[in-house]
Amino acid sequence: MTRTDSRTTRPRVDRATAVILSIFAVLAVGTAIVVFLVVKNLVAGWTMPDLPGAPIDLGNDPSSITLPDGSQASQPMQSSGGPAAKAWDGSHRVTALLMGLDFRDWAANEPAARTDSMMLVTYDPITNTAGMLSIPRDMWVYIPGFDYAKINTAYYLGEVNQLPGGGPALAVQTVEQFLGVPIDFYAQIDFNSFIKFIDEIGCIDIKVRVPITIDPLGQGNTKTLEPGTQPLCGADALAYARQRHTDGGDFDRSLRQQEVILAVRNQIFNLNKLPEMVSKAPQIYSNIASGLRTNLTMSQVIQLALAAQQVPKENIKQAIIGTQDTQIATSSDGLSILIPNPDRIREVRDSIFASGGPIAPVVLAPTAISQPAVAAGPDDVPATATPIPVADLTTLMVSEQARLMVQNGTQTAGLGERVGLYFQSLGMNVIGTGAADQPYSQMTLVDYSGKPYTMKFLAELLQIPNTQIFSRYDPNAIGDVAIIIGENWQSALPSLP
Repeated sequence: MTRTDSRTTRPRVDRATAVILSIFAVLAVGTAIVVFLVVKNLVAGWTMPDLPGAPIDLGNDPSSITLPDGSQASQPMQSSGGPAAKAWDGSHRVTALLMGLDFRDWAANEPAARTDSMMLVTYDPITNTAGMLSIPRDMWVYIPGFDYAKINTAYYLGEVNQLPGGGPALAVQTVEQFLGVPIDFYAQIDFNSFIKFIDEIGCIDIKVRVPITIDPLGQGNTKTLEPGTQPLCGADALAYARQRHTDGGDFDRSLRQQEVILAVRNQIFNLNKLPEMVSKAPQIYSNIASGLRTNLTMSQVIQLALAAQQVPKENIKQAIIGTQDTQIATSSDGLSILIPNPDRIREVRDSIFASGGPIAPVVLAPTAISQPAVAAGPDDVPATATPIPVADLTTLMVSEQARLMVQNGTQTAGLGERVGLYFQSLGMNVIGTGAADQPYSQMTLVDYSGKPYTMKFLAELLQIPNTQIFSRYDPNAIGDVAIIIGENWQSALPSLP
């Protein structure tokens, strides 16, 4: 082969391999973060053996790819009737809800499955950051169109009631309303596909820290894993990720799931295993495709992978909604549930999804802001809170360009316009002023779209307590944040012109 041939041919094979392995990691295990990291390692000039069967020709347009099953990369990997695929221009934050389905519901002849695990992953191309947030399945939330229930039933209700978009759409709507985070895509996998995937890649190495008893699917196969590095194949890896009967319950389980994600990444991109992974790629795809469902197209996964390949590992934040963010309770029908603490969960959310950077501010004192402690890697070592000067908060607030609505809840005529002009002088994007729907005794903040820095800036500036800060996610709202002026405005704005 000539030097010219090498330059024109080899990158096509390398890129195809990168895409296939990245997609398996994303859609089979919920590891979209893996995609953000690995493409640069796989396209760095390695020579790959040819894949068996028909070649995957990427050309210059990812949408032109033909997959091993004959489908096109421009088609969403879901059945008809699922949530519509969304466009992504590569210039704004993108967020996906990743779900694992409970196979036991189908085994019990239930009409649909519940979600056994839910995780939000996000990538921000502007700040070159990414993050993942695990949501406990027993979280007690409002499910749109129904009532309060465990968050893992949203998928089930959407499926059995044949709602538009089915279970994925209702699960996405529920999480959006709960966290106030817009969600662009979803991906889900069932237990069997997860097991097949782990078996195909040759099992994973897990560092077990304390003895843990696992119960793989099936009868009479319970086993105890002792401390140390243990190789876990499909059924055992799933059981390890799902085990909730430990001191930390569902919260420990969320940490183990993120540990499994990192172990999968290590296994897939082990240089010694790479030739085997390449040769197995079409077989792996065929084995797990039936258990995958997503409104992402293959070409969008490629787009995400290539766009986010420069995210360094230290820019990926991990967190779970943990014991400090919830209260254990019992529902009226006897279910064990978790009642969310809105203020704490807002802080955890902001630590992952703040648009100004990887660390979101949480008030520690009038002169400093910090983030809560969150899981910071495979060793489950809590992250250290890092103070950020208040001066930086103003810069971050301005960079969000939140659309601010000022509403006058007092009897003082013209006060809304005066406050609006004042906020404009601070660099805020005031889109309108008007009267509130009722009289307000206290200054109040309402967040409609998830603008954490703007909310923190206003809360500190106006000394608004947490009891007067509300999150009401509404993608159709004309503004991002509403500030409602209360009768205590003179103490909140003593220097108002």
